[in-house]
Amino acid sequence: MGTRHFRFWPENAPHHLEPPRTSLFYNLEVSARRRPDKAALVYYDTLISYAQVLDEAQRVAGYLERRCGVVRGDRVLLFMQNSPQFVVGYYGILRANAVVVPVNTMYLTREFLRTATDAGATTAIVSQEVYARIEPLLAAGQLKHVIIAAYSDYLKAPTQLTVPEFVSAPRVGHQRADLTLWGDALAANLAPGPVTTGADDMCVMPYTSGTTGEPKGCVHTHRTTMYTAVAQLQWFGLTPEATLLAVAPFFHVTGMQGAMNGPIYIGNTIVLMPRWDRVAAAECVQRYKIASWTGVPTMFQDFFANPDIDKYDLSSITKLSGGGAAMPAAVAQRLLERGITYCEGYGLSETMAATHINPQRHAKKQCLGIPIYGVDSRVVDPVTLAELPAGEVGEIVTHGPQVFAGYWNKPEDTAQVFVEIEGKRFFRTGDLGRVDEEGYFFMVDRLKRMINASGYKVWPTEVEALMYQHPAVLEACVIGAKDAHRGETVKAIVVPRPEWRGRVTAEEIIDWCRRNMAAYKAPKIVEFAESLPKSGSGKIQWRELQEREYAAAGAARSP
Repeated sequence: MGTRHFRFWPENAPHHLEPPRTSLFYNLEVSARRRPDKAALVYYDTLISYAQVLDEAQRVAGYLERRCGVVRGDRVLLFMQNSPQFVVGYYGILRANAVVVPVNTMYLTREFLRTATDAGATTAIVSQEVYARIEPLLAAGQLKHVIIAAYSDYLKAPTQLTVPEFVSAPRVGHQRADLTLWGDALAANLAPGPVTTGADDMCVMPYTSGTTGEPKGCVHTHRTTMYTAVAQLQWFGLTPEATLLAVAPFFHVTGMQGAMNGPIYIGNTIVLMPRWDRVAAAECVQRYKIASWTGVPTMFQDFFANPDIDKYDLSSITKLSGGGAAMPAAVAQRLLERGITYCEGYGLSETMAATHINPQRHAKKQCLGIPIYGVDSRVVDPVTLAELPAGEVGEIVTHGPQVFAGYWNKPEDTAQVFVEIEGKRFFRTGDLGRVDEEGYFFMVDRLKRMINASGYKVWPTEVEALMYQHPAVLEACVIGAKDAHRGETVKAIVVPRPEWRGRVTAEEIIDWCRRNMAAYKAPKIVEFAESLPKSGSGKIQWRELQEREYAAAGAARSP
C-alpha cells in the first residue's frame, strides 16, 4: 500500500477510521434522541423533525413486520424519488431487520420485475407516480404487498418554490387488498419487534447500472454501509450545523451515502429535491444557507449555466463534490473562479460510494482523488495483475473496509471480480486508470470502452474532457463508429450551449479538436443533439449511444 499521498491528507484527520459497530438504523435513533426538534428534512419549505422521521420509520417497520410478514433478512424494494417517504421507508425497512433494495426510478415494468425476481422480494414501498409500472406484478401475484405513497402528503407549508406536478398530485385512492396507502400504514400505529441486526448483517443491496452487462445486486452489510457514510463526513470535516442539499438520487449510492445516510449519522438538516431544478436549487441555497451538495458534473454545469445565477447569494457554499463522471477541467476552472473547489471522488455500487476522494485543500482537476481511510488501491496490468509504475495505464483494483461481500446469488460473477495480491482480497473495478507520482488516481476509461482506430487506442473520456474546453460545448459523448479504412473511428455527439446553437458547425468543432489533440484522437464525425440520454443518477449513457450507432451501421449494410 502506497503512502505518498499521506502528505496531502486532510488536516487534523487520522489515517485510520473506526466507525460504530452498530446497525445503520441506530444512527437515526441517536440523532433523534439528541436533537428531536431539529429539522431532519426540508421539503418544499415543510420542515420534518428528526423525532417525526424516527417515529414514522418505527411505524413503517411495525406494518412491514405485522401486516406484510417481513422477517429478518427479507429484501424489500424501495421505488421512489428523493422524498420524506424514501428516507422514512429506508429506515423503516432497516428497523424491520430487513434489507433495502433501492430501485432506479427510470425502470419500467420488466426491469422492475427482473430486480424483484433476482432479489427474491415480494414486498415493495413505491410512490404513486410509478405505481402503474408495478401494478401488473401485483395482478400476477409476483408482488404480495405494496405500500403506496403520495409525495403531496408531506406538503404542509406554503411555498414559492416550483413544485413539480408529480409531487403536488393529490393522493389517489385504491381498493386492492394487497395495496396499502402510506397514510394508512402509519395510522395503523403498529410497533415493531426488537432490533436483531448487527454490523455484519445485510443492510442494503443496490444494483449495478448494467453498463458492463446484466445489473447485479451488490450485497452490503451494515458495516460496509456505515463505513463510507462516516468516512465522507470525517474527510470533509462536516459538523451537525451544516445544511446539505439532496439532489443526487437516493436510490444511487452517491446520493444515498453523501446526502442521506451520512447526514443522518451526524444530525444535519437535509433539503430534499425529488427532481433537479436549477432555479429551485439556487433558491434553496440562498434560503437555507446550504453549505454543500453532492452531484454529477452535468448538474453543476447546468446550475452555473443559469443566466440569473449571479442574482442569488451563494456565499454559504463551502464545497461541491461528486463523481460518476469526470468533471471537465474547463468547468472546474469556472468554479474556481467563483471561489468554489469541486472535490471529485470515486467509488462504485460495489464499494458503497467513495474509495477515493480529493482532499479539499489539495484537490486536482479531473482526478479521482487519493485512497481514503483504510483503502489500498493499485493500478495493475489487467492480464498479469502486476502493479504498474506511476504514469502507466492499467486496471484499478481496490481493497478496503467498504468493499461489498459479493453479488447476490452469483458466485461465479463474484469470483471473477476478486483477486488476491500479497495476501489481500482486491476488487477488480473494470476501470482503467493511472496514478501519479504523488499518489493521486486518474480515470482513463472503462476497460471495455476503448476505441481502436487503426491500432491506436483512444479513450473516450480523455477526448470528452478536451472537448469541454470548447466554448460551444455544453455536453459531449464520444463513441466508436465503424470505418472501412480504420476499423473504428471517433465520433462525438455534442449538445451545444444555447447561445451557440446555429452559430457553430460540426466542421468547426472537428477543426478545433484537430488543433487541440492528437490527430488519431480527434473526432472524425460530430453530430449535434438536443440532449444526451442519462441514467437516473445523471450519468451520460454512453453505452446506449454506442448501441444506437452499431444498430444504425448494421441497418445501413443490410440490403
